[in-house]
Amino acid sequence: MRTAFFLSLALTAGLAFALPQQPDLPQPAPAPQPAPSLPPPAPTTPPQVTGSAWVLLDHASGQVLAGHNENQPLHPASITKVMTSYVVADAIARGQIKEDDEVFISERAWRQGGAGTDGSFSGLAVNSRVKLDEVVHGLVIQSGNDAAIALAEHIAGSEEAFADLMNQYAQRLGLRNSHFVNSHGLTAEGHLMSAYDIALLSRALIRDYPDHYALYSIKEYTYGGIKQYNRNGLLFRDGSVDGIKTGHTSAAGYCLAASAKRGDQRLISVVMGVEGSRSEGFRLREEGNQALLNWGFRAFETHRLYGGGQTIAEPEIWRAMNDTAPLGLASDLYVTFPRGRYGELVASMDVPPLLIAPLDQGQAVGAVKITLDGKVLAEAPLVSLAAQEGAGFFRRTWHDFLLLFE
Repeated sequence: MRTAFFLSLALTAGLAFALPQQPDLPQPAPAPQPAPSLPPPAPTTPPQVTGSAWVLLDHASGQVLAGHNENQPLHPASITKVMTSYVVADAIARGQIKEDDEVFISERAWRQGGAGTDGSFSGLAVNSRVKLDEVVHGLVIQSGNDAAIALAEHIAGSEEAFADLMNQYAQRLGLRNSHFVNSHGLTAEGHLMSAYDIALLSRALIRDYPDHYALYSIKEYTYGGIKQYNRNGLLFRDGSVDGIKTGHTSAAGYCLAASAKRGDQRLISVVMGVEGSRSEGFRLREEGNQALLNWGFRAFETHRLYGGGQTIAEPEIWRAMNDTAPLGLASDLYVTFPRGRYGELVASMDVPPLLIAPLDQGQAVGAVKITLDGKVLAEAPLVSLAAQEGAGFFRRTWHDFLLLFE
């Protein structure tokens, strides 16, 4: 089709020569009608939150909706165990360990994380063997330091080796302001996490291992005849909250990472460094997270604008067997924006004016940007959805001739 078209141009005097034009970006799917029961629009500014650092993140898009000192490394206390459980969940998924494994409870796990310490514990008996599934429940629900050490030793041989693993996972997940020294979160020099990194890690856990994450919504667990309640008080006061983790040490203050899902939207909040008495610290960290979540659900909405693998542009391609190349995104593109402003989103596409074969499947050839009021809300690489092989000699030669006019 293109060959015949340009041949006629070459043979017809006086006609203007036209090169391929960049295609228009298809419009995102229409916004769903808002639910009639939605409350009035929330204030544009986030609520006041007590704490040295906090952040609110949308799970689907990964966008930060509000934050304060969210990238500052701080003592994370027992929120550390979210990383411990991520490593455990990954090891189970890869078949490295199994839920019916017998986990040995070493003297170290008992002495440093057991009932004789000031921290939370699961009551695992020294030199006993406990089903891995039970130890994991103790880690997640009871926040057991003994459970964390026992799991670390079971997976890596020692807690020091497990901490190295944690740091490798942190690097892989993009946690740029975190460093781990132990598996439980008791204060140690250099053991730090930022509020944003905690939210990012929580997002990865929910996305990658939803079955494991479901443990975080369990409100109580009994082991050895001792019933312990989940320390996340939001589980008992907000039915939309299904995690995540509390923490407290004298160095860290009172901390809480929480996640809630209302309708199709999930938000993640983190509050760190709340000072005060035990009752006041519990109250303020819960009130801070609750206020952030309530505000976020009222103030923002999230939509999937394009699906992964969906063709959103099909420009012409030169020196290829095909005339056009389907372009799209490698994964779904979600965008979070203030409620009621879907129609004001602007989608734009940056594609090279000349697309030349060969192209590998998945090769980035441009970018898609979504903006609101001139601010970029989301950006994703535009990739070739199919491999584009080079054409034969005569077709390439003809295209090379046409390209002389560019």
